Amino acid sequence: MKVGDRVRVKESVVVYHHPDHRNQPFDVKGIEGEIAAIIQSWQGRPVSANLPFEVKFDKKFKAHFQKGELELIE
Repeated sequence: MKVGDRVRVKESVVVYHHPDHRNQPFDVKGIEGEIAAIIQSWQGRPVSANLPFEVKFDKKFKAHFQKGELELIE
C-alpha cells in the first residue's frame, strides 16, 4: 500500500472521534477512504508506529490503522 491508494476498512474498528458521532462509539468497518500518509519517521528519526496508515475518509475525518485492518480497492 502507498499514499493515494483507495482502501476499505475490513476489520471492525471502533473510534470515538468521528465528527457525526463525537464521544460515542462508532464502528468504521466497511467505510472507504484514501491513504493520506504512512508514518515512518518523526523529526527525521525512524519510528515504529503502532498504527502507521493514516486514512482520510472525508474533509473532516481521518483515522490511523494497522495494515491488517485495511484492504485495497481495485
